[in-house]
Amino acid sequence: MNINICETETEKYIRAVKEIKPEGGLCTVITFGCQQNEADSEKIRGMAAQMGYAHTENPEDADIIVVNTCAIRQHAEEKALSMLGRFKAIKRKNPNLIVGVVGCMAAEAHVCEMLKKDFHYISFTLEPSMLYRFPELVFINLSDKKRTFVYGEDRGDVIEGIPAVRSSEHRAWVSIMYGCNNFCSYCIVPYVRGRERSRESSEIILETKQLVSQGCKEITLLGQNVNSYRSDMDFAELLEAIAKIEGDFIIRFMTSHPKDVSDALVRVMGEYSGKIAPYFHLPLQSGSDSILKAMNRTYDRKGFLNTVNRLREAVPDIALSSDVIVGFPGESEEDFEDTLDMLRKVRFDMVYSFIYSRREGTRAAAMPNHIDDSIKSERMSRLLDLQCAISKEKNEPYLGRTVRVLVDGVDKSGGCNTYSARTMTNKLVHFTSDECCIGQFKEIKINRIGAFDLFGEEI
Repeated sequence: MNINICETETEKYIRAVKEIKPEGGLCTVITFGCQQNEADSEKIRGMAAQMGYAHTENPEDADIIVVNTCAIRQHAEEKALSMLGRFKAIKRKNPNLIVGVVGCMAAEAHVCEMLKKDFHYISFTLEPSMLYRFPELVFINLSDKKRTFVYGEDRGDVIEGIPAVRSSEHRAWVSIMYGCNNFCSYCIVPYVRGRERSRESSEIILETKQLVSQGCKEITLLGQNVNSYRSDMDFAELLEAIAKIEGDFIIRFMTSHPKDVSDALVRVMGEYSGKIAPYFHLPLQSGSDSILKAMNRTYDRKGFLNTVNRLREAVPDIALSSDVIVGFPGESEEDFEDTLDMLRKVRFDMVYSFIYSRREGTRAAAMPNHIDDSIKSERMSRLLDLQCAISKEKNEPYLGRTVRVLVDGVDKSGGCNTYSARTMTNKLVHFTSDECCIGQFKEIKINRIGAFDLFGEEI
C-alpha cells in the first residue's frame, strides 16, 4: 500500500519534538552499505531537520546519533558494532544523547535483542521499512527516556513524502522500489528488506522533475532489482518516461538482475542513449552453471551472454560492470575457471569481487563443502589480476579522446585544483582546473590511463 507521510502520525511527532528538543540540537547520521542506505540516510537527515536538528559530522557534538547499518556480510555487521562501541563514552559524557540503529541490521531479531541486552546506551532500533517512525522514537526518548526496539513489523507499505536532505546538489538517489523476491541462497536482503514493493510511477516522475528543476545533473534510480519494478508501468516504461523529461541531466539505475533485462529495456537504453548513461551493472556472481544453480540465480552462462550481446548491439559504447563471488560453497577449481572464462568472454569494464563469507539466516550457510580460506584468497588474487588487465585494456581506447564528464568534487589524492569526475560510462576521471567546477559538465581530453582511472586536461 502506498501511503503519504501526512496520513501517518509522523508530522504530529515532528511538531512534538520541536517543542521539547534541546535548543540548538545537532544530529549526525553514519551510513554503512549500499546506495539504498545512502538514500535512506538522506531521509533521516530530512526528518531531523524538520524536527529542528542541524547536521553535524562530529558524533561528540551530536544530540542524536543514527547509525544506518548493512547486513549483507558479517564483516559489515562487525564494523557497525565496532562503531557503536565508540559511542558508549560519548553517552557517558552526555546522558541525554539519543543513539539509534537503523538499516538492515535493525531488521534482524537476534541483533536487536543483542543490542537491547548488551548495548544499554542504544535508544532505539528501526527496520528500513519503518523509517517514517524516526520522529516518534525520538519523541518517546525525549519525553520519558524509554528505549524502543521496532522490528518484525513490516507491513509492506510504501511511505511517500518523507523529506530528504540530500548529500549532493548535483547527484541524487531516487528509490523506485524496495525489497527483493529473488532469495539468492547467499543473500540476507529479502529477509531484512522484505518483499518487492514499487512506488507509484507518478510519484517517481514528480520527484525527478523537481530534482531537475533544482539543477540536479545526475539521477540514479534505486532498487534491489530495479528491472523488476512493477506499478502502472514496468521499468522500461518508467525509464522512457523519465528520459522524456526536459533538461540536461543523466539517468543511471542500479541494481539489475540478469533474468529481468527485457527487450523493451534494452530498446529504451538504445533509443535514449543521450540521456540514459551507456552503463549497466549486471551481476554475474559466478561463471559456473552448477554454482549459479546452487546460488538460485535462475539464469545460466548462455542466457547471461545473450543479455550482454543484446545490450552491446543496442548500445555499442556501453560499459558493463559486475559482481562476482569467489569461493561459494562447493566451488571446484573447474567452477572457478568457468568464472575466469566468463570474464574473458564478457570483458567487463569493472568487477566488484567478494570472497564468500557465511551469512547466518541464508540457505548457503547450511550448505556442505565450504571452501578453505587459503583457497578462496588464492582464487581471488587470480581473478583480480585477470580483471585488472582487462580493465586497463578496456580503458586504452580512451587515450587521446575527449569525453564529457560530470564533476563530483575535489580530488583529495591529487594536487592543488585537482578534481574527480565521471564519464557517461561511469569511468573515474582526474583533471585539474583553475576554477571550481563541482556539479558542472566538462569536456576533458584523456592523456593518461590506468586500470581503474583516467587522467586528462580540461578543453
